[in-house]
Amino acid sequence: MKADAKPHANLKIEIYRQSRLWHGYLSAFAFLALIFFAGTGLILNHPEWFSTRPDPHPVERTVTLTPAELAAAKSAPDPSRALTKALAAKLKLRGAYQSGEILDDEAQVRLEGVTGSSDILVDLRTGTAEVTVARTDLVTTLNELHRGKNAGAVWKAVIDVSAGLVLALSLIGYVLFFSLRFRLRTSLILTAASLAVLFGVFWLFVP
Repeated sequence: MKADAKPHANLKIEIYRQSRLWHGYLSAFAFLALIFFAGTGLILNHPEWFSTRPDPHPVERTVTLTPAELAAAKSAPDPSRALTKALAAKLKLRGAYQSGEILDDEAQVRLEGVTGSSDILVDLRTGTAEVTVARTDLVTTLNELHRGKNAGAVWKAVIDVSAGLVLALSLIGYVLFFSLRFRLRTSLILTAASLAVLFGVFWLFVP
């Protein structure tokens, strides 16, 4: 009986040891991510704490594409994107491509991103483009980073990795609860109480 119990005890000790080890490794990045997303979550949930406003001084530029650049863009499979690429080589644009349409002899393009936006109007007869570039303020930038909507594929991957690490850290933390014999009952009671409070708030106050 004792011989059977020993491997089981050793396995449990090893699980707890590995949990403490990986909890320490993961916390190095996960806590920074948790602080960032918790802080920006507060800012996003309380817009009245900070004043946000559009860029008071957007940059307005007029750029003319060469006949060759204009012809190449017009013959491209997606003329709006091609025009955007040609203009991006001539001046700094903010944001990623969101929409574009061609009406008669005009092309309208909208770029949106975390750090700002760009509105482009191109005369397809002359190649003249009127470009308005606006920057976002710090609070709006932080809100956009939290949402990840216009942040691009790389930042969305950072959000996914951060969420995975925080989730893993939390699950490992629960495993470590089982190594605290005298606090296990208290931990389980607090967990159940927390779930009950969250469910109660949702049931009673969320429309």
